[in-house]
Amino acid sequence: MQNLLLSYYGDDLTGSTDVMEALELGGVPTVLFMRQPDQQLLGRFAHCRAVGLAGTSRSETPQWMDENLAPAFRWLRSLKATVCHYKICSTFDSSPAIGSIGRAIEIGRRVFDQKSVPVIVGAPQLKRYTAFGNLFAAFRGTYFRIDRHPVMSRHPVTPMKEADLLVHLHLQTDLGSGLVDLAALQADDLSQTVDQALQDKEIVLFDVESRQTQTRVGEQIWRICEQGHGFVVGSSGVEYALLAEWAGKGIAAGHASFVPPGPVDRLAVVSGSVSPTTEKQIRFALAHGFDGIQIDAMQLVSDSAGEAIERAVASGLASLTAGRSVILYTALGPQADRSAEIDHIEGARNRLGRALGDILRRLVIDQKLRRAVIAGGDTSSHALGQLSIDALTVRMPLPQSPGSPLCLAHGGGEVDGLEIALKGGQVGTDRYFSAIRDGLGC
Repeated sequence: MQNLLLSYYGDDLTGSTDVMEALELGGVPTVLFMRQPDQQLLGRFAHCRAVGLAGTSRSETPQWMDENLAPAFRWLRSLKATVCHYKICSTFDSSPAIGSIGRAIEIGRRVFDQKSVPVIVGAPQLKRYTAFGNLFAAFRGTYFRIDRHPVMSRHPVTPMKEADLLVHLHLQTDLGSGLVDLAALQADDLSQTVDQALQDKEIVLFDVESRQTQTRVGEQIWRICEQGHGFVVGSSGVEYALLAEWAGKGIAAGHASFVPPGPVDRLAVVSGSVSPTTEKQIRFALAHGFDGIQIDAMQLVSDSAGEAIERAVASGLASLTAGRSVILYTALGPQADRSAEIDHIEGARNRLGRALGDILRRLVIDQKLRRAVIAGGDTSSHALGQLSIDALTVRMPLPQSPGSPLCLAHGGGEVDGLEIALKGGQVGTDRYFSAIRDGLGC
């Protein structure tokens, strides 16, 4: 592939589609591969100017990262894009034991032979802001420091207990870290400040609390990437910052148009999310024509998982055959969270995602469904793997729910051409599932 602007590795599937949506909206054709493609598959998307690789590192151990991230980074480096982005969640949730951003930085720094790694987390488009190193995020119209956020401070796997991102990161790596803060971003000597920070520290976090500072950061990131600091870590705030710079320089169009796909008669949803946001979305859908089927999460990870899957498939088929959309879910909000029990079983979270993916695959194939949804960031990565899809492209961005576009599946045999949305737990308005069914921006 020639003249690639950007390559990226997404630490989970919903984060990977988030980046793809941002790039497509900015006029940068993008493809997201589910696994490292061969040359024939890569050649089918030769027109793309950005290439992504969907991963699962957000829910994996540092040992897993040591074995799997280095080969992925080496492949991405071989594509010779100007920027290579390790994409993390804009809520920065991680820990020394699971989803360690610090370990990912260490690995990327070695593979790219790079002294210092820039980090950008703030993304005003997603209502995420960093100010003097502290992360803030919105929840239903109110803004919280991330360690007081009603959802992320209570995340079942990686709760955020610290808002100062460099303090949080210091628990995951011994690399020295520095900050280009809001005051520095307003100064005339910004380039010199950035160059000095990159010289002095192995990790440099950039504040972003507005579109204005985002533009300034985009200018600096593109400048240093063109000089060889091509490996960058952060949320899709990386892309939003770069897109402003690319549009200003005429490198990318800065906009794109999409034809709405229209409604479908039936939609199948599987959800492993315990988020209160997803709970409200499920309740809204059940009040607007969906059937709901609750599945016992512990049964899906037990020795009798096969029987539980068969019951869920039978129930789902009954609803779909009757002409109704259906949501199969393992929890209805935080009060139904069984994480403590699940985490006592090694590998159970991954098995849960795979079980939900198996259920969805069978419903889609049996009923020849055109559209489906997987809800839950950790769930999506493992569930989509059961559909054997090769790649995703954007079918329709959802401007009211940024970060969760409707995608088009490529490959996967009988699921080729499926329209599928991958929704993080805290993403979307109450009418998300209904809007996906109806083919509307939500």
